[in-house]
Amino acid sequence: MMGYVAPNDGLAPGEQLVLRLHPHGKTLVRPALLLLLIVLVAILAVLFLPSTSASALIRLVVGVVALVAAVMWFGVPFLRWRTTSYELTNRRLRLRVGILSRTGRDFPLNRISDVSYRQGVIDRIFGCGTLIVESPGEQGQLRLAEIPEIRQVQGLLFELVGEETARVGAPPAPPVYPELPGRRRRRRP
Repeated sequence: MMGYVAPNDGLAPGEQLVLRLHPHGKTLVRPALLLLLIVLVAILAVLFLPSTSASALIRLVVGVVALVAAVMWFGVPFLRWRTTSYELTNRRLRLRVGILSRTGRDFPLNRISDVSYRQGVIDRIFGCGTLIVESPGEQGQLRLAEIPEIRQVQGLLFELVGEETARVGAPPAPPVYPELPGRRRRRRP
């Protein structure tokens, strides 16, 4: 299963949520390994401390340091993963990011001119990758990293872009070429 469909929060009339994803779980592998290392080091430190009256205070300090390190190197990345969502509706692509404060970016499907993806070797093993969505104008290009099941998501997005463009009746947007500094446009007679 690629993702789950949630309630229609913040959607326009007639708009339906098709897919909601979080970044691929492989983003949590390194933080999980760090958490395991922190726990192992803390346990070994506590076990090998001699039994003295001062060792109780040292054990407490080791525990507090281990807890702070676990929150910093696992808790924060986990919350960042959990609060990042990629939502695909029948009208737009939505990106929502943020732990304490939220940031959102929307790409109307009828303004998308190109949908592609990129996968490295490790990404191919896990079936994830970077989705590259291009739109003419100021919004430009959006790169969504660590998208699970990237090929299916790219295909679904491409299909929805076609449906939305047909629904709106707008022709595909022409490519926009930026002006280069020092380059003058030729005037046609």
